Amino acid sequence: MPKTTASTRDADADAPAGPSIYLISPSGAVADPERARRAAGILASLGHPARFDPAALRRSQRFAGTDAQRAAAFTRAAAQDAPVVMITRGGYGLGRLLPLLDFRALARSGKQWVGLSDFTAFHLAMLARAKAITWAGPALLDDFAVDTPADVDEVTLGCFREAMSGALEVVGFKASGPDGVDARGTLWGGNLSVLCAMLGTPWFPKVRGGILYLEDVNEHPYRIERMLVQLLHAGVLDAQQAVVLGYVNRYALAPHDRGYDLPAALKWLRAQTKTPIVTGLPFGHDRPKLTLPHGATVGFATERRHGWLVFDHVNHDH
Repeated sequence: MPKTTASTRDADADAPAGPSIYLISPSGAVADPERARRAAGILASLGHPARFDPAALRRSQRFAGTDAQRAAAFTRAAAQDAPVVMITRGGYGLGRLLPLLDFRALARSGKQWVGLSDFTAFHLAMLARAKAITWAGPALLDDFAVDTPADVDEVTLGCFREAMSGALEVVGFKASGPDGVDARGTLWGGNLSVLCAMLGTPWFPKVRGGILYLEDVNEHPYRIERMLVQLLHAGVLDAQQAVVLGYVNRYALAPHDRGYDLPAALKWLRAQTKTPIVTGLPFGHDRPKLTLPHGATVGFATERRHGWLVFDHVNHDH
């Protein structure tokens, strides 16, 4: 696990009450509603009162309700009073909703939209259609479905709290890749599979000179390479100042690979692009998990096998 630092000390369970959270399920159905309710209780015990959207625990086939029901949850989330909107889980299904959502109206609501995985589609669309900052970060079941509040990862919780309060200034992490990177640009990206599926659509942002972060889960390294090659041939990689990889995990190699693994794929890719590719970002389907301001202007630097992301004070009102 990477050693990760945030700009202030780790948060603890006795911290003052934080912002309340409204929970939505824009993608896959919640398999165990009682587990989700317990996770919401954990959030509340940590100072973040949480309540579910009326459709959050519905099911329609593999989805958390019909497309119309899941799209309507965004409108309700924008109108209610909790400042933070967090997904219960990812999965698949948000891409079906993109034509149904008014991204400018959702941006005007001033909510802090938080999630990852399939929620990447929402992050990208909010940037492309409304130039809005959203938050790539924890999800209810991924990060708070634990036995006791003490079991919540301290870095994940502390970074989330700092991000929601506007206090997040810098995060550091152990990194591999080229030293001497010193860049400033739009932070954007997310789940690699979802991002590639958005390429060529009206909801894919055209970012030049950005800091592109990527993660994925349950994808063999050749599939990771294939998607990165797609971004390479589409001109996306060469248009960035840096590419930063988070967790790429939960895959199994086969005898046919004969030594081919993710490092081999990245070695080949680095020879194809001028854009530095750095690994080690604590983001994705594991812990600790940073909370990142998608669409914000950030600084990124590497030196002596460490990486740093430096954040301006993010305007939560967009």
